Amino acid sequence: MSGRVEGIWLKRMRRGPMDAVAEASLVAGRGLVGNANQGGKRQVTLIEREAWDAMMRELGAALPPTTRRANVMVSGFPLARSRGRVLRVGGCRLRVYGETKPCERMEEALPGLRATMFPEWRGGAFAEVLDDGTIRVGDDIQWEDGEEE
Repeated sequence: MSGRVEGIWLKRMRRGPMDAVAEASLVAGRGLVGNANQGGKRQVTLIEREAWDAMMRELGAALPPTTRRANVMVSGFPLARSRGRVLRVGGCRLRVYGETKPCERMEEALPGLRATMFPEWRGGAFAEVLDDGTIRVGDDIQWEDGEEE
């Protein structure tokens, strides 16, 4: 199974705006260069394009995906129940550590959004960076173990 990187965003500061970029540098064990969140297990956050679009349809809304505040949007690639798996994005590897639980900011953005994100990991996933490198919008993504979902 493979998918594609649809968007990349950097957050300059806590609660700050999400800046769209065409590419981003990754540092192993740290995260995205220029992003506010560094270190720990939540170095990169990911969300699925299909999940975001479905939530917007269900809620009758048209908010941009930056509302979710994730760093990377993927398409054609389900993230649900991927804890512990290694994802290859372009030339970099990311280890998925878990589901990104939606916070109260989602409810501030749109009433009902937070609850809509809970089923099936629709709030996305968070990961640790395993390799230094660069990721780009349009990069292919796949599980390193090659197993299908």
